[in-house]
Amino acid sequence: MSNHDITAYGARGDGRTDDAAAIQAAIDACHRAGGGRVIVPGGRIFRSGTIQLRSAVELHLETGATLAAHPDESAYTVRRATSGLTDGRPENDSQLSIMFILAEDCRDVAVTGTGTIDGGGRHFVVADLGEILQMRPVRPYTVFFRGCTGVRVSDLTIRDAAYWTLRLSGCADVVVRGVSIDNDLRLPNSDGIDIDTCQRVRISDCAIITGDDGICVKTCAESAVYGGCHDVVVTGCTITSRSSGLCIGSEVAAPIERCLFSSCVISDSNRGLALQLAEPGLVRDITFTDMVVQTRFCDERWWGHGEPIYISSYPWRGGSGTGRNIRFRHILARSENGVLIRSEEPGHLSGVLLEDVRVEIDRWSGRPGGDWDLRPHPSQGFVPHRTSGIHVERADDVTLRDCELVWLPPSEHRAEDMGPALTVVATAELRVRGLLGEAAHPDRDPAIDLDGRKLSVDELPPRVLSEEHV
Repeated sequence: MSNHDITAYGARGDGRTDDAAAIQAAIDACHRAGGGRVIVPGGRIFRSGTIQLRSAVELHLETGATLAAHPDESAYTVRRATSGLTDGRPENDSQLSIMFILAEDCRDVAVTGTGTIDGGGRHFVVADLGEILQMRPVRPYTVFFRGCTGVRVSDLTIRDAAYWTLRLSGCADVVVRGVSIDNDLRLPNSDGIDIDTCQRVRISDCAIITGDDGICVKTCAESAVYGGCHDVVVTGCTITSRSSGLCIGSEVAAPIERCLFSSCVISDSNRGLALQLAEPGLVRDITFTDMVVQTRFCDERWWGHGEPIYISSYPWRGGSGTGRNIRFRHILARSENGVLIRSEEPGHLSGVLLEDVRVEIDRWSGRPGGDWDLRPHPSQGFVPHRTSGIHVERADDVTLRDCELVWLPPSEHRAEDMGPALTVVATAELRVRGLLGEAAHPDRDPAIDLDGRKLSVDELPPRVLSEEHV
């Protein structure tokens, strides 16, 4: 394996010079030599515009090395139409998106090392609006792999992303391990890791702090040529987010199948484990297991409203998505809102299991409850609604097994919006075993609200069929 130090190609590493040409020269020479390692040496800051990786090249950042995104938009030489800021429609990306580190149609490509990639988000801020920043419409993707096979990203720190931090679109055989992402929690659209229309992906042992979704699996419209997304494993990660910690959707332009999320800790986030089925694609065979989740209310300009588990099927454009065989096992959650499983229309959600799920509902952010956030629903707003420990609406074949709902504030201090332990509306078939919980205000509300019927936990039959199934 050949080694190519970027300073041998003219990179200065003084933190001011644009070293893109020198870095690109080292990458191209390494590729022509049959592959190897391009070294970013430690102890210096290398400022750069767009860098394009090549097949069989490993970009390696030594300890103490920083590869920093250029603050000037004109330094970015590659632009692509993407959907990240256009409500999922790449054709509306009139100004085109810019790229910092890009790999397209490569094989056996990697970014490794214990150095730092600085995404330069601070350079693209227009205004500080308090708990959220207003950003320029054109800002760089930090690391973007598109149409690549055999991708490896390991051990890096990526900080201050201006846009999606690590995006993989149309890639196969991907390993992301030991990556730390440390972004400004006020910066919108700074997703941690986006797995878009990829196959055979393994993400492990990552620490993510970011303003938008922590890890998101999706199928974007601009990636439709790559088919669906399947065989994804995420394990052993810690996540703090101002949107969803672990998410599927909202973009579901093609099927998403066979995803396993395990042994993760989500804290101080606006939403925990989420499926947002906002396009008419199919999501099936998904498992979340062995999780600790803490969610709270955040500023309303962020999507989400403190739900530890959230499954929604609402039409964003062109119809709702469909979810089949969705499993949540061994989940311990403390949250400011309850679990919401809801479809706008019947027939879109089925085979949902919650097993050994304990939800403790508390209030500590100082923000009021009593609302659902249904975005990206066309209503684009909050819907007033009482807070149930678990709310299930217009779903089929739902099983609750050994679940527990606990209201943590003392009874005299519980908010007025806090209601039943379980609310069920127009759900075709519900199986319940070992449910524990009561209403937040037992003198006023039932423990169970079943299509308006007020029941105690003991009165709820183990199998409930809607009237059309009786």
